[in-house]
Amino acid sequence: MGFSVNTNVGAMAALQNLNETSRSMSTVQSRINTGLAVSSTKDDSAAFTIAQTLRSDVAGLKSVTSSLNRAKSVVDVAVSGAEQISDVLNQMKAKATLAADSGIDTKSRDAYNADFTKLRDQIGTIVKSAEFNGTNLLDSTATSGSVTALKSLQDGSTAANWQPDSLSVANQDLNLGTGTASGTVLKFGASSDISSQASAAAMVQSITDSQDAMGTVLSTLGAGSRQIESQLSFTSKLSDVVEAGIGNIVDADLAKESAKLQGLQVKQQLGVQALSIANQAPQTITSLFR
Repeated sequence: MGFSVNTNVGAMAALQNLNETSRSMSTVQSRINTGLAVSSTKDDSAAFTIAQTLRSDVAGLKSVTSSLNRAKSVVDVAVSGAEQISDVLNQMKAKATLAADSGIDTKSRDAYNADFTKLRDQIGTIVKSAEFNGTNLLDSTATSGSVTALKSLQDGSTAANWQPDSLSVANQDLNLGTGTASGTVLKFGASSDISSQASAAAMVQSITDSQDAMGTVLSTLGAGSRQIESQLSFTSKLSDVVEAGIGNIVDADLAKESAKLQGLQVKQQLGVQALSIANQAPQTITSLFR
């Protein structure tokens, strides 16, 4: 190859190598800064598309978790209310049993009845207070009487349009009956009392029946709470697994990238030196004209 001042092949080759080293350094630095080996579709279209789909699933699972947490709070409030009512029924039955004793005087029975009516009214207060976020599972007259939550991201419908799979816990209706009439679960009314021996004796049986029905209510609410907690646990684990899968696809190995960066920095320094030497080569031509 002849000497030329117009075309410096060595310098051009050195410049190409230096540019390639600079591009590689830019890529490695981006991976170190972001922690991602695939941060754009330009890096790897297939991996980026898969990761985006999985990120969408993670976002959906967060919505499921939020919905389940809301439902859990509603059910937990209802469970607390139902357990408190069960305790009140035990106290009411004790008062009714005492008042049903034919051997006590009227003054004593009146005292038992006063305690009984306060306990009876307390049930109504508990029912009305067992509300969370506008939902009350103990009050059948509430605007939102049951609770429904997202169960998963799967299609829960057989229809053509997608519908989220969901779970629900029904209202248990612990309202007292009107007057002395029986309620749905509690077999006595808002005006029921134990002012006489006969009414007290009848009330003992009514409360016993109520306690039997309350057992079903507590079982239903407890089962609903356990189902929600189980689904929450599964959703949390599933979200962690999906996020780990995204990491396996797009995360950068920072130890490896750090080692690459060290090597590229040395390569860049050598490339600058090579380019400098190549640029000096045409100067040797001047010696031919001396």
